[in-house]
Amino acid sequence: MPTFPPAWDGEALVLRHDAPTGAWIAIAIHSTRLGPAVGGARLRVYPDPWSAVADAERLAEGMTLKFAVQGMPWGGGKAVITPPAPLAPEARAGLLRRYGALLASLGGLYRTAPDVGTSSEDMDVIAETAGALAFGRTPAAGGAGSSGPATAVGVLAAIGAVCERLFGDAAPRGRRVLVQGAGSVGGALLGLLRAAGAEPLFSDVEPATIARWRDREGVPFVEPAAVPETPCDVYAPCALGGALAADTIARLACRAVAGGANNQLASPADAEAMRARGILYAPDFVANVGGAMAGLLMEADGWSRARAEAEVAARVRETLRRVFDIADAEGVTTDEAARRLAAARLAAARPRG
Repeated sequence: MPTFPPAWDGEALVLRHDAPTGAWIAIAIHSTRLGPAVGGARLRVYPDPWSAVADAERLAEGMTLKFAVQGMPWGGGKAVITPPAPLAPEARAGLLRRYGALLASLGGLYRTAPDVGTSSEDMDVIAETAGALAFGRTPAAGGAGSSGPATAVGVLAAIGAVCERLFGDAAPRGRRVLVQGAGSVGGALLGLLRAAGAEPLFSDVEPATIARWRDREGVPFVEPAAVPETPCDVYAPCALGGALAADTIARLACRAVAGGANNQLASPADAEAMRARGILYAPDFVANVGGAMAGLLMEADGWSRARAEAEVAARVRETLRRVFDIADAEGVTTDEAARRLAAARLAAARPRG
C-alpha cells in the first residue's frame, strides 16, 4: 500500500476494509461545526485505497463550503467506497448494508446520500442498517427521490442572479443559456428554462439524450467540441467537473457561468482568468446546493417539495447577491468571495459538543 496520505484539516477519517468484497470504505468528516456532517456516498473502483481517501477528503471539504456559504445547519462529509472490481448485485447490496451499519456505529456524526455510482434505490438498501442516516431514498421508502430536479431549481436561481447582476433583470426570458450535460440536473434545467421563456441550447455525448432533447423536444444541439466558442448569455456546465480550465476559459463566448457540475474550476487560478475576461462566475458550491438542501429539508424536517424548492431558490439568489457584493467590494474573484463568506459563517458558529 502507498504511503499514508498527507495531512488534512478535517475532523475525522474513518477507514474500513470490507472482507467479504475486498472493498475499502473511506468516510471523511471535514467539519461538524455547523451541524452533523452530510455528504454523498461515491461507489467506484479506484487505483488504490489512498486515491479514494484523497477524493473523500477533497469532496468533504466541498460539502462544508456548500452548506456554510448558505448558512445551513449541516457540516461537510463524504464517503467513498472502492471495491477492487465491479461487484455482482448481491455482493454490492451486502457491501451497502455493511456501509450502513458502519454509519450507524458513528452515532449520527455523518449522514449519507446518493453520489456518483449510487442511487436512491441504493439509499433504500443502506437504510436497512443505517435507518434515517441515509437520505435521498426513493419516494416509496419515504425519501425525496432523485436530487436532480431540486439541484436544477438552484441552478435556475443562480442563472437568475447572474442575469440580475449583468442585465438588471433576474428573469431569464429571452436569454440564451447553453446547458452542457442534459442528464438528471441538466435535463431538468432545460425544462425549467423553457418554462421561464429562456432560449436554451444543450450539449451532450449520449445518443439517447441527444435524441430526446434535439429530435423530440426541439432544443438546439451544440457539438461538445464547439461549446466554448458558442455565443450565449450564460454557460451552464452540468456534466463532469473541470469544465473551466485555462484553455477553455480563453475561448468562452458567454457573459456568465452558472451550472450544476461539481468542481467546475480546474484550478483556483481559473477563477481569476474568468474575472480578467469579465465573465461573471456563480461558484459551483453555491449554485448546485439544491439537491442536498431540498433532500434534507424534506426528509429531516418534513417539508413539502414545493416549500423546500422555494427555499433553495431564495437562498441561492440571496447568497449569490452577497457573494457578488463581496467580490466587488474586496476586489477578489467570486470564488474567493464565496469562500470568505463560508469561512466567516464557520468562524461565527459556536463549536458543537
